[in-house]
Amino acid sequence: MVFSQEMFIFVAKNYAETTKKVMKKQKIIIERELKSNSENIIWALISTEGGLAKWVADDVTETEKQITFRWGEEWSHHEIHVANIIKKVKNDHLRLRWEDETDDDAYLEFRMEKNDLTNDYMLYVTDFALPEDLDSLRAMWDQNFEQLRQSSGL
Repeated sequence: MVFSQEMFIFVAKNYAETTKKVMKKQKIIIERELKSNSENIIWALISTEGGLAKWVADDVTETEKQITFRWGEEWSHHEIHVANIIKKVKNDHLRLRWEDETDDDAYLEFRMEKNDLTNDYMLYVTDFALPEDLDSLRAMWDQNFEQLRQSSGL
């Protein structure tokens, strides 16, 4: 059986769509109350190179439209991932999309909101993972929040 070019393109597009639907990532939102009522401190922790390097990665560099995260030491095993800045609203949220992300709906977001009852800030991290990776992703963010608490006292 010989396929025409149109038939091949049709099959390839259907396969790509089916694979995309099967590999759909799920959204998780992790929230933590931070022991701070300082808007500037929280914003610096979620939106600056120095702030993110305290709790998300070993080294963080930012250009106008991208943030590069490095884990590990440069002279030994390390990973580097680049995220494009989708939206940055001062004292509210930072939304990123990994350059190598294949799920069109996936992003990473850091959002801060003031808790009216305690007057402290809540930090919400929104991230995406495949269903089989959700527990690992939650554990990773738990570790990151523990690092944040240890490095900043929040």
